[in-house]
Amino acid sequence: MKKIFIAFCVFISGLAYAQKTDYVDFIRANGMLNIVIDSSIVKGNVWYNLNITKSTDSIFLDAVNMTFENVEIRVGDSNTQKLDYSNVENKIYFKYPFQKNQSYTIYFNYLAKPKQALYFLKRENEPQVWTQGQGKYTSHWFPSLDDTNDKIIFNLSTVKKSEYSFIANGLNTVTSPLPDNSVKTSYQMQKPMSSYLLALVYGKYNKKTATSKSGIPLEYYYYPEDSLKVEPTYRYSKQMFDFLEEEIGFAYPWQNYKQVPVHDFLYAGMENTSLTIFSDAFMVDDIGFNDKNYVNVNAHELAHQWFGDLVTAKSGEHHWLQEGFATYYALLAERDIFGDDYFYFKLLESVLELSRQDLSGNGTSLLDPKSSSLTFYQRGAWVLHALRDQVGDVIFKKAVRNYLEKHQYANVETSDFIQEVENLYGRSLSHFVNYWIKNKAFPFDDAFAILKRQSSFINEYAMVDCEAKTSKCAEYLKYYVSDEAKVKVISQVPALVTSDVFKNNLKVRQAISEHVTKIPEALKEDYESLLDDKSYVTIENALYNLWVNFPLERSKYLSKTRKIIGFSDKNVRMLWIVLNLSTPYYEADNKQELFDELVGYTKEKYNADVRIKAFTYLDLIKSCDEDCQAELETAKSHHNWRLVKFAKELSKKLENKKE
Repeated sequence: MKKIFIAFCVFISGLAYAQKTDYVDFIRANGMLNIVIDSSIVKGNVWYNLNITKSTDSIFLDAVNMTFENVEIRVGDSNTQKLDYSNVENKIYFKYPFQKNQSYTIYFNYLAKPKQALYFLKRENEPQVWTQGQGKYTSHWFPSLDDTNDKIIFNLSTVKKSEYSFIANGLNTVTSPLPDNSVKTSYQMQKPMSSYLLALVYGKYNKKTATSKSGIPLEYYYYPEDSLKVEPTYRYSKQMFDFLEEEIGFAYPWQNYKQVPVHDFLYAGMENTSLTIFSDAFMVDDIGFNDKNYVNVNAHELAHQWFGDLVTAKSGEHHWLQEGFATYYALLAERDIFGDDYFYFKLLESVLELSRQDLSGNGTSLLDPKSSSLTFYQRGAWVLHALRDQVGDVIFKKAVRNYLEKHQYANVETSDFIQEVENLYGRSLSHFVNYWIKNKAFPFDDAFAILKRQSSFINEYAMVDCEAKTSKCAEYLKYYVSDEAKVKVISQVPALVTSDVFKNNLKVRQAISEHVTKIPEALKEDYESLLDDKSYVTIENALYNLWVNFPLERSKYLSKTRKIIGFSDKNVRMLWIVLNLSTPYYEADNKQELFDELVGYTKEKYNADVRIKAFTYLDLIKSCDEDCQAELETAKSHHNWRLVKFAKELSKKLENKKE
């Protein structure tokens, strides 16, 4: 097999930061990396410039499962000499009589085969490589420092094949064609960041560019075949960027901002400094935008460029300073787009989720480093909303600005932010901190009271409660109440749906498709109209419900939806295949080819969501054959934990059936 090589040049310079012994400041590192794609190996030679702040006999870098050779040192401007080192416990220790106030340069070659943090994939038979540091894992592919309190300036370069893109943190400063049909590309950062935010993506991409109101270059990457998904996916991106700069009151702190979708990403998105990487499942067309769009994830990761990247929590105890701020400011950006009712309804949803968490006994203090994501994200956002309600907009916004200015490119604790608010508020916030932040229980009643005081929409929504068997429920669907209230009625009493209710908009009609599963003959024609909605969720629900309720007209429904694929997880297409295979008298298609297509979706070239859906359907129709089970075995070693967990559970289930 022909091996594919990518060469990366990495140049890192850093501000002084503390090694665990506070004896060393790593100033600059230069590196040349070769990534052997077919072997999933990283090779490189690296040299670090550093200063010693206190004499010591050793210093270290974090380096997970790496081997080293040709380790040398230069003292000042002298010649290089061999350097004694040891490689133990996922660190490389450099042993030398380091002297205070002396500068050194350390050189070494290394090799790593990362088990995480750098992922080698095939997408549609094309190579794709991407990173996910998530806190402290960059040292799996590049010798660095895992501590988030260590901040360094990273500059990355690469020599790549001309048909592929290499995207990394910072500004693209050099792009030079080389004689062998390769291209040298260089990126430069100007300010420091924690190592877990170092990122790169390699693959086939096109890009669209824009410029923010303040002049920041914006880059939106996409697969060449996804040109029609660019506008829906990145819709409102520039508007949100401009809004957040103005709302936060602190200029975007990096040179540019890039967003790149990747195959089988581990999460929805990751806020790498100036380079958000997100799941390509969020690449949607115009119809998909109505159901599952990238707007919230987009806004959340963008907000992290200030809250998390510019100012970084010192420890897990203060993690909410990143996730709570990003969640809250993402909601504010969405409010600017979708309006007040959307904003307050999302806050209400989080109140209900947090109260359910408390009732289940899983509630924790916001300062518990083992708290759930729900606590860090949603309760953190609520702390900010409640605090803003207490101190007022002017004080809140100025305090946030002061907090960012004072702690930019540094690390923070909760008290750092609270102190800035207290300075302007003129009184202690200790009661607020104890009640909203430190207490294990989330103050549900107080949060709900804030919403009711701020929003008439929330008052109306709370009033509409058909589980209490009120006689007004049918009237709610006839007359003006919010779409959210009508959805609530339909979810509680589906039998109240009449022909007139179908005249509502997309959201209400989607609720009909979800909750009205037994279709009265009188509503058949109205229900069939759902197949024309610009919603893949509605179409999927309606197709299944119509197929079940009216077996004599299954051919009509299958013919009407034949060419609809749905989201990137092919939700409508896979349902259509299964219904076709389950309709014996419908002979418009080669059923063996359709079955093979369904089995094909279990293969590794598809992302985890597609594979899980295909495996689920094959199990449902009791047709997970040898090919299906072979793919199930490969799924058990996938990097995506959700797919691994699913594959193991389904395998066990199939084994139990055999027994």
